[in-house]
Amino acid sequence: MIAGFIIYRFAPEAEGHGTDAVISAFHQARGVIQGRVPIIKVIASAITIGSGGSAGKEGPIAQIAAGAGSVLASHFKLSDRDRRIMMVTGMSAGIASIFKSPLGGALFGIEVLYKRDFEMGAVVPAIMASVIGYALFVHFTGPDPIFLTCQCAFDDPLELPFYALLGLTCAAIGIFYISLFYSTRDKFFRRLRIPNHLKPAIGGLGVGVLILLFPDASSGILGPGYDALQDALLGNITLSVMIVLIFAKILATSFTVGSGGSGGVFAPSLVIGGMVGGVVGEVSHIFFPNIITNPTCFVLVGMASFFSAVAKVPIASILMISEMTGSYALLVPLMLANVASYAFTERWTIYESQVSTRLRSPAHRKELLVDVLEGIKVKDAMNPHPLSVSPDDKLRKVFDLMEKTGHMGYPVMKDGKLIGMVTMKDLEKVPMEEWDRRPVKDVTTTGLVTTYPDESLEDALHKLVLLDIGRLPVVDRRDPKKLLGIITRSDIARAHVKAMAGDVLASRRKHAVSSSPIYGTRIFEVYIPPHHWMIGKKLADIRLPAGIIIAILREEGIIIPRGDTMIEAGDRLVIFSPEDRVDGIRRYIGL
Repeated sequence: MIAGFIIYRFAPEAEGHGTDAVISAFHQARGVIQGRVPIIKVIASAITIGSGGSAGKEGPIAQIAAGAGSVLASHFKLSDRDRRIMMVTGMSAGIASIFKSPLGGALFGIEVLYKRDFEMGAVVPAIMASVIGYALFVHFTGPDPIFLTCQCAFDDPLELPFYALLGLTCAAIGIFYISLFYSTRDKFFRRLRIPNHLKPAIGGLGVGVLILLFPDASSGILGPGYDALQDALLGNITLSVMIVLIFAKILATSFTVGSGGSGGVFAPSLVIGGMVGGVVGEVSHIFFPNIITNPTCFVLVGMASFFSAVAKVPIASILMISEMTGSYALLVPLMLANVASYAFTERWTIYESQVSTRLRSPAHRKELLVDVLEGIKVKDAMNPHPLSVSPDDKLRKVFDLMEKTGHMGYPVMKDGKLIGMVTMKDLEKVPMEEWDRRPVKDVTTTGLVTTYPDESLEDALHKLVLLDIGRLPVVDRRDPKKLLGIITRSDIARAHVKAMAGDVLASRRKHAVSSSPIYGTRIFEVYIPPHHWMIGKKLADIRLPAGIIIAILREEGIIIPRGDTMIEAGDRLVIFSPEDRVDGIRRYIGL
């Protein structure tokens, strides 16, 4: 309860497992972590873990060290890109130090941001910072590895199928762990109608009940659980206790961190994975004693394989576990089990702020943008069959047509030739009571600015913005009176998104939507996080201020929305708007 009060009173961002908060700040907040967060995280995590909460030091140290990097970058007025690198560098150094894993910590920082990618721009500074942090830490604490192990070795290829089975088992248990963790948080604790600062106390009560039910497993349930894990690595724990610990640790971590307590999920994941490995190793030894001669080796491999499954860090987890135990003897089994668990849990992750690749991260939106407008011709985006009106039609007919179709402008045609355009602005020049008798030719705009089918959309948009008009007639270069179609700003914006999602170019960049202004307009993207007020609402009911949602990006692909399209958590809304209205739209949405 004390930890909950401190968190929710002074820094709500410090709740939960800090690594996910760092990932979110990297992708969604320009790498900005408020200066108060590291301080509150230190205090709240010490209380949570010290009082027996099932959590580890990885999350707090990641957020504390990343926060220090972010604050320093802001103090020295570095760019957003450099601030993000400083944040990742701090996280890597913190992990490398606290777990005595310099190479694993460096790779953890650059790998944990994505499910299937690395933050390559941070590799060199992350390695340098990890080496320095590790050197300083071991100077005061000594170089001994975190865990002691029996003499493990891989010398029989017949063991490999059993390690592959361990990887698949870790994948299955990992999916169960992730599902239960977020179900506990979202369907229980967030629905409790009590003050937020009291919820960690309820979580602590749940951990206490588990201790009463399973006293023999208490060393693994309380705190990080490293005592039980050390016993498993030395073969000093029974099969029944390991089975109990798998599920008790999952529940205890869900209660502790899911309730809003401050702590990491790395240590609990190692304990769960180690117990899964121990169970698979012991059972395999019982049935195949001549092949599996040292079942404790499976504990070490299970630690890495399980964390690979739930955190999407298959490379970093191999190195971290090897460095934490001081042994690279099981490198081949580690590789096999990690790949198996990672491959079968591709879309599942304990870090919900992870994105698939750099292409999905707003942090890399500008550098990965390809200006497809230059490569698309007007003829590929125009409406080739626009409605038209005659110069003798009455203005009332034009207005009725506008109400029916929603289009605010039409070409005026006479004898198959384009003579001008009529828009709502033209109608407004005439009193409404005269619309029934005044003809279109009285308000027709002549001397039109036109575009051609072989012009680029960038050129067409340039004309639209400079003249502050909504549409351009598309005409034949050899015959400017021959109308071939109409192109609007919405047509251009939709073509921009469709092109990125639909062709070979877009297969690599389909989510790289521009956030840069294009001739006074902006095509930008808005991420809808869980629990956002727009979730479950129809697009027509949201009533956005002047701006056009031209696409919704989801995991399954791109959606061109209609008024009855429902907004879902995780949606990325692609919005086309005048540049001076972007801030208003963002404020309305709640960013």
